[in-house]
Amino acid sequence: MNAQTKIAKNVYQRLNEARVKFHQTELKKSGRNTFANYSYFELGDFLVPALRIFDEVGLCAVVSFDSEVATMRIFCVEGPAEEFILITSPMGSAALKGCHEVQNIGAVETYQRRYLWVAALEIVEHDGLEATTGKAGTVETGAVIDDAQWSEITQLMQSTRTDAKAFCTAYKIESVKELPATSFDRAREQLNKKLARMVKEGEPA
Repeated sequence: MNAQTKIAKNVYQRLNEARVKFHQTELKKSGRNTFANYSYFELGDFLVPALRIFDEVGLCAVVSFDSEVATMRIFCVEGPAEEFILITSPMGSAALKGCHEVQNIGAVETYQRRYLWVAALEIVEHDGLEATTGKAGTVETGAVIDDAQWSEITQLMQSTRTDAKAFCTAYKIESVKELPATSFDRAREQLNKKLARMVKEGEPA
């Protein structure tokens, strides 16, 4: 066994140790989807405990982004910089008309950081899956919009100065996060049309 193989194995061993420690930690899910009746982890619920555990086992996670891929590199702090575990996720998009570019970028990067940490720590949110999918993984009529869709809708609402209460009343929901997935395309189309009218009429977004 050469030195390179030994260091790489140590990285995986430490990551497994971190996963075990993490899943022995009692954490509270602050995210709540009342429509599908399940709770989920927000990034802030587990990021600090995860960083503490990584420090305990001698790991460091570095997240970076480019136009196509979100990347997490997990290093052993005692190993060479060229030895690491690589986790990637295709970049999504929240390019919305009338919104500042930095807002779109920030929303996407926040969600991608969450998904990278979920993959690194093997976080499985069974309640959310069972509440919104069938046994074969097919979305049922009770499914609601996901985080990326919620971000897109809320940013469109901000750009069009759409009242959240009026929006929820129109769709017979308690909050925007409860918007049924089957209504997402229609809601987005209506908001985009409203934004287009505002731009055409010279009304600031």
